[in-house]
Amino acid sequence: MGPWSAVLLYTQHGEQCLAHRAAWKLLSGVREGQTQVDTPQVGDMAYWSHPIDLHFATKGLQGWPRLHLQVWSQDSFGRCQLAGYGFCHVPSSPGTHQLDCPTWRPLGSWREQLARAFVGGGPQLLHGDAIYSGADRYRLHTAAGGTVHLELGLLLRHFDRYGVEC
Repeated sequence: MGPWSAVLLYTQHGEQCLAHRAAWKLLSGVREGQTQVDTPQVGDMAYWSHPIDLHFATKGLQGWPRLHLQVWSQDSFGRCQLAGYGFCHVPSSPGTHQLDCPTWRPLGSWREQLARAFVGGGPQLLHGDAIYSGADRYRLHTAAGGTVHLELGLLLRHFDRYGVEC
């Protein structure tokens, strides 16, 4: 895949940006969001400085939160198309973390690939579970996208009260 001319990072419509299980309760913050569009000025690196500010409470450690990403590109004609899906686990230790989240997109048939090249668009997932679940993803034909670099700052509070070392 060539360099993105303009890129937009956002979460899936109707899906959670931050997936978690029943033991985790979102106390404050927005579960999904969208960044601004960025056109790389030098090289092929796009920059978003989009805050992710969430506060969770938990009754158990299972179902640790993870981030789901969609990256869209915009060509010189203003057409938006999917550049990649990705996910990464939120680290389980406090501090500042640098994460690399590789992305991929479904290829589709050769006709869909040809249409994508000339008209834009392309195949998309119907269900977001395939992003992080290997159960259905092995059947997909995919192309590698770029890598989203994330910097997350995490605070963990009162985990030591329950014998959890961070």
